[in-house]
Amino acid sequence: MTSIWRNLRTGILGATAMALVSALPAAAETITAVMHSGLRVMDPVITTAHITRDNAFMIFDTLVAVNSDFEVKPQMANFEVSDDGLTYTFTLRDGLKWHDGGEVTPADCIASIKRWMVRDGGGQMISDRMESLEATGDKTFALKLKEPFPYTLQAMAKPSGLALFMMPERIANTPADQAITEYIGSGPFKFVTDEFQPGVKVVYEKNEDYVPAPGPQSWFSGAKVVKVDRVEWVTMPDAQTTLNALMNGEVDFVEAVPVDLLPLLDGIDGVNVEVLQKLGAVTIGRMNFLHPPFDNPKIRKAALMAMSQKDVLTALIGNPDYFKVCGAIFGCGTPYEFTDGSETLTSGGDIEGAKKLLAEAGYDGTPIVLMQPTDVVTLTAQPIVAAQALRNAGFNVDLQPMDWQTLVTRRASQAAPADGGWNIFFTNWIVPEVSNPLANIMLNGRGDKAWFGWPNDPEIEALLGEFAAAADLDSQKMVAQKIQAHVMDNVNYIHLGQYFSPSGWSSKLEGVSATPFPVFWGIEKTEG
Repeated sequence: MTSIWRNLRTGILGATAMALVSALPAAAETITAVMHSGLRVMDPVITTAHITRDNAFMIFDTLVAVNSDFEVKPQMANFEVSDDGLTYTFTLRDGLKWHDGGEVTPADCIASIKRWMVRDGGGQMISDRMESLEATGDKTFALKLKEPFPYTLQAMAKPSGLALFMMPERIANTPADQAITEYIGSGPFKFVTDEFQPGVKVVYEKNEDYVPAPGPQSWFSGAKVVKVDRVEWVTMPDAQTTLNALMNGEVDFVEAVPVDLLPLLDGIDGVNVEVLQKLGAVTIGRMNFLHPPFDNPKIRKAALMAMSQKDVLTALIGNPDYFKVCGAIFGCGTPYEFTDGSETLTSGGDIEGAKKLLAEAGYDGTPIVLMQPTDVVTLTAQPIVAAQALRNAGFNVDLQPMDWQTLVTRRASQAAPADGGWNIFFTNWIVPEVSNPLANIMLNGRGDKAWFGWPNDPEIEALLGEFAAAADLDSQKMVAQKIQAHVMDNVNYIHLGQYFSPSGWSSKLEGVSATPFPVFWGIEKTEG
């Protein structure tokens, strides 16, 4: 470790990273950031990948948005709800333009909403209850429901999972299972197509025509005021190189600083380090319900019993100050913090119990294709620890390394594992994405319409409907506890605990805000 620190402090950079950074403009009005992953998949409707969502928030905007108090606020449109809770009328604010100069219209918004409804669980629930979605004027449109659905605005405002971004009608008319090929939004930044290097570099320019929403900036609501000319995301898969570039002033922002390297930044002038995701994140394992062996609930349960949250979190984070063994699928510290069914996960696992259940299920040694991302620091440890735990329980594990964007593409395949499909992968979610049953996309039980893994689970769909109809928080809590127990018993996914990932940035940046994921409006770059 001493030699690593010496190399970092003396400014040794890999040749590839040096080439990337040296090519960056030196202008003070450019923010250079290293995000948690490279960007290749661009469509925020066909994937829940966080880097795709982050890119979408740069170039697209939303009708409504949540602030830091989880309140729904107008963003592109004001809204009114009828007294009977059946009609939602949206009025687009003045000055909204697409990056190609066209005016934002109700037809654009209607097409965007309909495409989102195909893929998002909350959108699907709205669609189930929808009577009509029609323009009512040059700047107005109305969503009419057949029955009240109080979660409607929250579903439309949620910032992650599948956030509802507005696109021009011609783009939004792309079938929801096909990727868009134009990246024209109305958001605060413009995507610079000519400078895009997939997986390597993304460039955004300030949208000079953007008219910020009224009100103070708070999370994803209010005035998104851009104070720099450009933002550039560069990919540096090597954490040591990344931190060296931050200390040397060659990059301005690092989304994910490995906890074990935090001592390196102690006492370094000009570098700030802070956990911006105050609610933290959770890490999970998702199985493929379509193919053996995880189409068998007993085998899924055996896999869950084999795993230990502490083992995973220790390998992932190391320092226990930055993680929490937590059996609550909706996150510890949230209103729906229940731990039913999580006992083996939070107490070190039960290998012998897993072996017994695996034998009872008649597991025949079918290989488990476990996809292992190798280029994202917050995703490299989980597959290795899980693979060993599964092998200890008697599973035949085929650990297949790949970069994260390849995994993001491959997990959408329903092919058999032997034909390029998969059996299990691991990913992370910020707590606000999973803290509400209707926002937690992993709970969707609609088979082919569900999130990757495609469980056909009528019982959880009924519970989600019961939650949506609950009249008060106490009633919702009762249903949330039932959902917790069902997820653990059916193993809709494996909840592996909660962690807190620090970010680092140059003191030249003023206005970096504590949001669940990085945003680049409201940040000014000074000469320092």
